[in-house]
Amino acid sequence: MADTSVLDPGIPPADEAAWRALVAKTLGDKPFESLTKSTVEGLPIAPLYAASEAPACFPTRPFDSERPWDLRVLSAQADPAKANAELLADLENGAASVIVKGHASADALARVLKDVILELAPVGLDASFLGPRAADALHAVAKSSPGAKLNFHMDPLGAFAEAGASPGPVESHIVSAATVGVRHAQTYPQAQLFLASGRVAHEAGAGEAMEVAFAAASAIAYAKALVRAGLPVAEAFARITLGLAADGDYFLTLAKLRAARAVFARIATASGAAAQGRIEARSSRRMLTAMDPWTNMIRLTAAGFGAAAGGADALVLGNFTDALGQPTAFGRRQSRNTQLVLMEEAAVGRVADPAAGSGYIEALTDQIAREAWSRLQAIEAAGGIISALEKGLVANDVVAAVAARGEPKILGVTAFPPADQAAVDVDKASPATLDTEAARLPGPDGKCPALKPMRLSEKHEVTA
Repeated sequence: MADTSVLDPGIPPADEAAWRALVAKTLGDKPFESLTKSTVEGLPIAPLYAASEAPACFPTRPFDSERPWDLRVLSAQADPAKANAELLADLENGAASVIVKGHASADALARVLKDVILELAPVGLDASFLGPRAADALHAVAKSSPGAKLNFHMDPLGAFAEAGASPGPVESHIVSAATVGVRHAQTYPQAQLFLASGRVAHEAGAGEAMEVAFAAASAIAYAKALVRAGLPVAEAFARITLGLAADGDYFLTLAKLRAARAVFARIATASGAAAQGRIEARSSRRMLTAMDPWTNMIRLTAAGFGAAAGGADALVLGNFTDALGQPTAFGRRQSRNTQLVLMEEAAVGRVADPAAGSGYIEALTDQIAREAWSRLQAIEAAGGIISALEKGLVANDVVAAVAARGEPKILGVTAFPPADQAAVDVDKASPATLDTEAARLPGPDGKCPALKPMRLSEKHEVTA
């Protein structure tokens, strides 16, 4: 334990033996081991850890005290004019970059991005199987801005896993995305081409290690496709962003992001690349509640802290009303300002790796990294991520994690539900949708057990 004598010489420092004696007195007949908990994947969490004597061995993102992470916002409005108004308001009030979800045509993207300065505000896409078409459309909009900062973020594997099917062979969708990505790589030297996201596993109920393993296996598949399409291996890894979820357990979020960076670095190094993975964290929809949605503000703040302290390069915080509908201007402002408070007032980003040296976090990071590596090896042994999805390896793991989680206490739903529901305003407009049939490629459809998104509180809200 830390030496507290420097703070007050009159107070002798407490040692671990004294702490254990007090704990034993409190526990009575219960053994000390009864205080040990575990994650849904069986990783043990002890009640006490010694400070880590060795320096942190996990890689961190490049440090920038002026802008410690990219405050990123997303619009899923079907009406391009409404999406444009949302994004401009966000950029004018502190956001640094944007994601456009559900639009894949040049006309729609031109309207959504009207008056957005592409050289200053990076633009990302979320277009499911239509990712290559949306990438070409974004290029058509950005070609008059040679310094445009773009994140094409194609992710056919995530789309396949969530839908349980692909319009044509999923392998063909990866090849198509890689071909389009390489075509635009020279025009946009800093563009991120693929988003290797494990969030689809998280939102279906997976644990931290499987989420990291899914993202890592996707990164391997995408890197191979980019190399086959003509990119050097180092550049291929440098053009891939890892996508991870941030939820209300900020310690697990923090450790998971650190572990993911370590796993990606090991893969890249083994492949002959020195690329350091970028991480885009998005707040978990799994944790959000429709009952007493005001409590979601607490969950989102905790998720934002965990992602920021864990070293996310970019952070997308959802809105406290997302379980009910699209956000109003107030919901978007609350989400945006939560990040600004964490960044500018709480000064979370002023230390490159604030958890370094913490016995608990260092141990948890190491456990998640090792377990993720083990699960990644199982995925690769099954023939890679596509084969693992088709065989149900990932789905079975998710089912096991959901069962192990049991019935968690949920503030405002199963614990301390409000006597009266305070109404919240939402935008009732339907979000933008894409016709995946428009992305059909020749050959038989891919099939796998779908990783359907869920909310932990949903079944309780139905019967409440």
